[in-house]
Amino acid sequence: MNWLDQLLFDSDSIAHIVLLYTVVISVGIYLGKIKFFGISLGVTFVLFAGILAGHFGFTGTTSTLNFLQDFGLILFVYCIGLQVGPGFFESFKKGGIIMNLLACGIVALNIVVMLALYFAFFDTSDPQNLPMMVGVLCGAVTNTPGLGAATEALTQVFAEGTIPQIASGYACAYPLGVVGIIAATISIRYLCGIVLKDEEDKIIAEQAENPHAKPHKMTLRVSNTALDGKTMLQVRDFLGRDYVCSRSLHEGHVSIPNRDTKLYVGDNLFIVCAEDDAEAIKAFIGPEESVDWEVQDVPMVSKSILVTQPKMNGKTFGQLHFSSVYGVNVTRISRSGMNLYADRNLRMQIGDKIVVVGPEDAVDRVANLMGNSVKRLDHPNLLTIFVGILVGIVFGSIPFAFPGIPTPVKLGLAGGPLIVAILIGRFGYKLHLVTYVSTSANFMLREFGLALFLASVGIKAGENFVNTVVAGDGLKYVWTGFLITVIPILIIGLIARLRYKLNYFTIMGLIAGSTTDPPALAFANQSSNSDAPAVGYSTVYPLTMFLRILTAQLIVLLMCSV
Repeated sequence: MNWLDQLLFDSDSIAHIVLLYTVVISVGIYLGKIKFFGISLGVTFVLFAGILAGHFGFTGTTSTLNFLQDFGLILFVYCIGLQVGPGFFESFKKGGIIMNLLACGIVALNIVVMLALYFAFFDTSDPQNLPMMVGVLCGAVTNTPGLGAATEALTQVFAEGTIPQIASGYACAYPLGVVGIIAATISIRYLCGIVLKDEEDKIIAEQAENPHAKPHKMTLRVSNTALDGKTMLQVRDFLGRDYVCSRSLHEGHVSIPNRDTKLYVGDNLFIVCAEDDAEAIKAFIGPEESVDWEVQDVPMVSKSILVTQPKMNGKTFGQLHFSSVYGVNVTRISRSGMNLYADRNLRMQIGDKIVVVGPEDAVDRVANLMGNSVKRLDHPNLLTIFVGILVGIVFGSIPFAFPGIPTPVKLGLAGGPLIVAILIGRFGYKLHLVTYVSTSANFMLREFGLALFLASVGIKAGENFVNTVVAGDGLKYVWTGFLITVIPILIIGLIARLRYKLNYFTIMGLIAGSTTDPPALAFANQSSNSDAPAVGYSTVYPLTMFLRILTAQLIVLLMCSV
């Protein structure tokens, strides 16, 4: 039976390490699906399974555990960066500034409350206490990447063998963190006397008054005599609104107009524009008409084409001159489940689906130009992933010296890859890097990295976890974590409602996004029939995730090294 003892207990054995991780991750994911009062912990339960394994002596060598922990962390944060990168800078545009400032307020108050509790109730002379409170902070806001960043930063401050196992604080605070976020969200509703049905009605009214810039199709008859003999380009300049004319009917003949096509009174135009601009364009050109475009003399087709050709990545629609060069028009674009108007300044991304209208042979030529290959999208762009990780690790290893701080600050294995991934996700096309990763592939890599990280952290923390909870400050971590969770949400939530009059469902999404908490978003989505929670979540999530990772690391580097 020596082979069995070696498999179960020999920490130097590769078979033992593989078996340990597969069991911990499998058990953690399975238990994570169990719901407690309608809430499940998901993959985070891998941490608790790892703690249990470590407590009973199932472990590996320190170097192996550290490698798997850091490798998992790099995969996790890099994939997060790629996911949030395209929308990171756009989230600061009109309508998102106030929400992002409120989310920053929650992040800042979390830190302020944590530091206040640390100085009020913990022994500040013990160098272990502040790092443990950082772990509690990460658990209180259910932010695992922040835990990873702080854990990695501790290796720069503490000597080997003295590094605090802050996962214990994280594990103590996490369960009540999930509950506290939802409880605080519900409390705001009752404190402000909010009626859910009234909030739904307000959203419907706002959408009717301010429709999104989604594609709107209509056929117009040119009746404005001032446009007679004017070109499409001149009409566009006169009107000052963007639109696409995909087909023109002049004297019984259908054609694909371009910028030099002249309009005449009585012509029929098939217009695609942003919904907001439809009434203005109709008032300027002429009334709507009913035309059967399918029975005209020149057969036209409308076809959805997938952009899979790498050289198209980052090009604007205006650069390609579809109407003048190819004799077709692009009317709209589908990206990440959203339908967008094909503005000439909009940049294409690999994975976009564009709707092209024109003669069949011309549409086929455009399809060949764009690639239109589903198989190519299924092929992972590993070059971009590993080049990005390489640059991220180098960038994260650069020391930045600040006056008064004895230890140079490094972004580390979490901050470096995260920032580089965000920049590549947004600007990679300028370097001819194809940054497209399918949603399923990104999620697979992200969850795989997270599972490795949580299993490693749990196994390492398991040996001393029970002693920390029972004989140490475990119970104190629980109730301080709950206060760190609830107080900032209540303060900012009330400000968002009473000062900025935000819709309650938007506030729910904002709170879920500012705590990067999927269970809170799921609860918000169940409470509303609109997409307001999802919009609020996605607006603040990119910046908040960045701040959670960076601030957790900076607290360790700036305060624990003093």
